[in-house]
Amino acid sequence: MSFRQGLLSRAAKLGARVVLPEGEDPRIHEAADRLRRGKIAEPIILAVAALATHPLRKKVEEHLASRDEARGKPSPRSSVPSPLEFGASLVAMGEAEACVAGCAHPTGEVIRAALRAIGMAPGTSVVSSSFYMVTQQPGAWKQEPKEARVVTFTDCAVVPDPTPEQLVSIAWAAANDRRRLVGDEPVVAFLSYSTKGSASGPKVYKVMEAARLFAERHPEIPSDGELQGDAALDMGVAERKARGSGAAGRANILVFPDLDAGNIGYKLVQRLGGAVALGPLLQGLARPMSDLSRGATATDIVEVAAMALLQGATTGS
Repeated sequence: MSFRQGLLSRAAKLGARVVLPEGEDPRIHEAADRLRRGKIAEPIILAVAALATHPLRKKVEEHLASRDEARGKPSPRSSVPSPLEFGASLVAMGEAEACVAGCAHPTGEVIRAALRAIGMAPGTSVVSSSFYMVTQQPGAWKQEPKEARVVTFTDCAVVPDPTPEQLVSIAWAAANDRRRLVGDEPVVAFLSYSTKGSASGPKVYKVMEAARLFAERHPEIPSDGELQGDAALDMGVAERKARGSGAAGRANILVFPDLDAGNIGYKLVQRLGGAVALGPLLQGLARPMSDLSRGATATDIVEVAAMALLQGATTGS
């Protein structure tokens, strides 16, 4: 069974519900039909026209008002929550296990709705994202059999210029999710244009500090940095550039130094390397609400829904 098939099969065992709050989009209805027919999850479709009379509207409004008060923020004047806020509230209230949106809304709107209705997970300092890159390109991992490999790319969609502390939080969130989504142990590489002091400059020092802090706080997870991409992924290169590293050459989580690098990197691997990019999966929220590319297909929506449900199972939500 392939990794992608395994995601759907494992999600189906949860018997969970997923909110799809962009009910005006035909892709949502196609994805919902696939989720239902495949017994992967029970979809809950929200449409703007039906929100005013939705049976849970009052509960949702009370939840959002309570969240706003707790955060010290005034509630918006609009009496009817947006579909994104409504869907996120259903997850926060336990009426569904995950929410997936973004095929008709930008990432910022999805995250704002999630923060308002759900909030941050304990111990995290930033909402970020991961793509799970599935590739079968021969020779990409010379030390591995020529079969599909899954590498986590983070962050590629949310934080423009993360601080060292934020990079640590991003890496920690990605490591937590990977165990359940992929089923292996995380090995983290903090990427740079430098490997172990081969270059210098503020951007290199930022990555070095992030790698130091992560190793100090999470010594149980193999990690290293700063590493160039080839040193992170290729054992032969790692032996020459970073001998003795506990992570170089075998990393399965690549932490990018900024959003430019992450977004460009995943799209190049996808378009030129033929990899399948699953995601973006939001990280750092108390309960799962995930983002979609506005170019997402129905297949993308189904797979991200399965991932979000499995992500929720890792946190006990």
